[in-house]
Amino acid sequence: MEVILKQDMSSLGMADDIVKVKDGYGRNFLIPQGIATLATASAKKMHSENLKQRAHKQEKIKSDAADYATKLKDVQITIGAKTSTSGKIFGSVNTIQIADMLAQKGFEIDRKKISIKEDSVKEVGKYTALVKLHREIIVEIPFEVISE
Repeated sequence: MEVILKQDMSSLGMADDIVKVKDGYGRNFLIPQGIATLATASAKKMHSENLKQRAHKQEKIKSDAADYATKLKDVQITIGAKTSTSGKIFGSVNTIQIADMLAQKGFEIDRKKISIKEDSVKEVGKYTALVKLHREIIVEIPFEVISE
């Protein structure tokens, strides 16, 4: 079954993508939740026309994201965490803390657009976070976890 996504889904794709999913997943979850619509021939035709009309707006959004990315590349973040004597963090560092540190530096970014490259941050050290500003623009931001 082919569906047209109405919103971004990290496991499937971005909004306005036409993706192939299993019949039950589309019929029982995506379409009733309003996440996607069935990709019939007429729906695909309307979809392609809408994409043509939005192309100019998307270029502006992409160029704004590229400008924002150049500003973000130079940002260095330091996160303080309570640690044991061996350097292990009590808990872990997550995207909320990274978003808060970016907000302190003047960059308002939704925490859902941030992912940490490593599996988990549970020790003092240097790590990398990925910020997805646009479907084609992803910025790597290095951050350091220090002991408080």
